[in-house]
Amino acid sequence: MSKQLEPHILQGCLHNELKAQKAFYHHFGSTMYAVCLRYSNTKEDAKDILQDGFVKVFSKLAQYSGKGSLEGWMKRIFINTALEHYRVNKVYMQQSDVDEAYHISQQSYALEKISQKEIMAVLSKMAPGYRTVLNLYAIEGYTHAEIGEMLGISEGTSKSQLSRARAIFIQTWLKLNK
Repeated sequence: MSKQLEPHILQGCLHNELKAQKAFYHHFGSTMYAVCLRYSNTKEDAKDILQDGFVKVFSKLAQYSGKGSLEGWMKRIFINTALEHYRVNKVYMQQSDVDEAYHISQQSYALEKISQKEIMAVLSKMAPGYRTVLNLYAIEGYTHAEIGEMLGISEGTSKSQLSRARAIFIQTWLKLNK
């Protein structure tokens, strides 16, 4: 749980005060960078997404209604920025058919014992499409219908990508931990 943002910082950001924006960035930067890392191929990509995300947050901050958490509102902006980054850069997902997913064995492991560092290491080795669907579904909590709409794919393709992503995640984690 992060420390509460001081109200004068938010007000300063609404008035485009550089000092307030810097404090705002330092308050939320590491949390949002972690979100960006989950959706990027490299640390450099994550930094680009982070920068673009903060530009959007500062330009849309007046639209934040105060309902719900500011961090949650920002997180959605950063996720959308990451997805836009991949669409623009054509680093897009590998499509597969739902039938293919049935041929991948789903092994059950105690994944809850994996550290955050290990999760990030595995995610960084996954293809962007699999990583994106896994993040959106398992971490962010979106439905397959929502993911399909966000990524311009069918609900069935989202389900297939998730199935493959889980199998690849387990296989990659096992290889890294031999």
